[in-house]
Amino acid sequence: MAFAENVKRLREERGYTQAELARRVGVTQPTIAQYEIGIKVPTIVIGAKLAEQLGTTCEELIGKVSAPQD
Repeated sequence: MAFAENVKRLREERGYTQAELARRVGVTQPTIAQYEIGIKVPTIVIGAKLAEQLGTTCEELIGKVSAPQD
């Protein structure tokens, strides 16, 4: 899952612990752990905060999911 892998990779690249990232975005450390293993996804508000704290965009964080073609 691209989102889970991206959260973990970017967090580690920035030297944040799960607890530090959690504090910065307003969730708990176990919630960050659940995002990183792919059993939970954030709300759009928390997703935007994650992207901001990790120095990326929401699109990059989720792996540039493309819209279906009609």
